[in-house]
Amino acid sequence: MIAKMPPMPARVQSLRTWWRARNLVVRDGALAVLFALLAFAPGVARQGLVLAENVRRHDDPLSLVLLAAQCLPLVVRRSRPVWCLGIVAAAFSVHELLGYPATFASEGLVVALYSAGAHQGRFRRVTALAGTGAYVVLAVAVHVQGSPELPVELFTFYLFLSACWAAGTWMRARARQESERRRHAADAAIAQERARIARELHDVVTHHVTAMVVRADAAQFTVADAPEQAAADLASIGDTGRRTLTELRYFLGVLDPVPEAEQAPRVGRLLDLVEQTRSAGQPLELSEEGERQPMTDSAELAAYRVVQEALTNALKHARGHRTVVRIRHDAAEVGIEVSTDGPGVPAPRTTEGRGLTGLRQRVGVVGGELRAGGRPGGGFTVHARIPTGSGR
Repeated sequence: MIAKMPPMPARVQSLRTWWRARNLVVRDGALAVLFALLAFAPGVARQGLVLAENVRRHDDPLSLVLLAAQCLPLVVRRSRPVWCLGIVAAAFSVHELLGYPATFASEGLVVALYSAGAHQGRFRRVTALAGTGAYVVLAVAVHVQGSPELPVELFTFYLFLSACWAAGTWMRARARQESERRRHAADAAIAQERARIARELHDVVTHHVTAMVVRADAAQFTVADAPEQAAADLASIGDTGRRTLTELRYFLGVLDPVPEAEQAPRVGRLLDLVEQTRSAGQPLELSEEGERQPMTDSAELAAYRVVQEALTNALKHARGHRTVVRIRHDAAEVGIEVSTDGPGVPAPRTTEGRGLTGLRQRVGVVGGELRAGGRPGGGFTVHARIPTGSGR
């Protein structure tokens, strides 16, 4: 049986990932060795930078040393860019002053200049000024030696070298801008996640603690006259506390994931939520229409939080008044309506970023809408429409 080779793009990507994981010295060392080999390759060995055009000597052992000094320092072009540029530029200058023929190794000067512009962190202006001064001295020296190059040609060569440095500087600025963009994006994502967790904690703590306070207040009045009812109230407080701890453990799992992290609340658990609110003394009715459809996690959590926040407001602002929860399921969306009776009971006020205001943002994120307001005869109603997001 012949094993199938992975697609070419996948293999190329895998190779790139492997290569980028190598040490800088290894990667830059490969480039330095390549330049050294090309300096002896037929057809390209004599293709390189030439300043003086004044060949007076043939290759000898010293020329080989200068050849190596113009390309091998590229091994530290990113880790030590100034040292790399200094050695390569000095070797190139001596090579030109002694009148050796052109060599491909001189192209290392281009790479060294680019690398210094892109990777040098400190004393950039000093390096640029020193390099300019050194070039002026070299240009005057080769002119005195009888180089046929005109001053304008020497100046053009300087502009070419400056362009190599400028290209590295441009890439450095671009990399810094990209780094800043990613940092700002990360900060915005962190702030958004913090706001989301704050809303979640508000929903959990407000609802469950409100129910516990209501049952605790009721237990105070029944402990003497109806000890059995007081015991039931205390047991309900314990159950509510355990539910609170369960949901808080879920959020701790979001902040610091562990394999045992609890699952987010589901629409299927609304019956538990209704029973918990009903046991706190709130007259409550629940009706569901249609067949439940698959929902995305975010949509299902949003639906659960809408009912939870509406029941919390009912306990706070309309305790003891009839509350009705209606849920309508269809293939595209879930409709939720929570209405609370009570003459003279106003619609609850919300704080920016919390409560019903936070729910509007949550529901809007999943493509739904939420409305809440007072009823003409008293009480208030919360309407929500949440797309299932299942694609069915």
